[in-house]
Amino acid sequence: MILKIVKYPEPVLQQPGEPVSEFNSELRKLVADLFETMYASQGIGLAAQQVGVAKRVAVIDLSQAKDPAQKLVLVNPEVIFQEGKQYEEEGCLSFPDIREKVSRAAKVRIRAQDEKGKWFEMDGEELLSRAFQHEIDHLDGMLFIFRMSALKRDLNLRKIRKMQREGKW
Repeated sequence: MILKIVKYPEPVLQQPGEPVSEFNSELRKLVADLFETMYASQGIGLAAQQVGVAKRVAVIDLSQAKDPAQKLVLVNPEVIFQEGKQYEEEGCLSFPDIREKVSRAAKVRIRAQDEKGKWFEMDGEELLSRAFQHEIDHLDGMLFIFRMSALKRDLNLRKIRKMQREGKW
């Protein structure tokens, strides 16, 4: 089922997610709905907070549904290693029409569980590294707008307020 993606400043977006302890049909349904919602919005990652659910669950698919092997489910994920720096443009489905360069680690290793509760580790570089960090930030209640320079953040917050006044946000 395609869920509604909440937009900033919805409070759930800045709420850290509750760790998942039950790996049941409810979790599998949430994961399936996250993928369906992400694909419908042409995203490459989506966190549970973005659909109003404060749980530590995110999905990523850099292929945008073209390669089922690239579908990643991250439950209770954490970054356990990072190195290097990259400064690239990012967007966010909770901030439509806003794209800015953000500094991230160039390489990361994450530790997470799959939808059955099995722990795994995975390395990510470049776009996958950014996607891991972006989605884990969501699960921690951190938004990419707060990783921008103060000037860019201020300009984008003003843009959002203007769109809100005009009924476009």
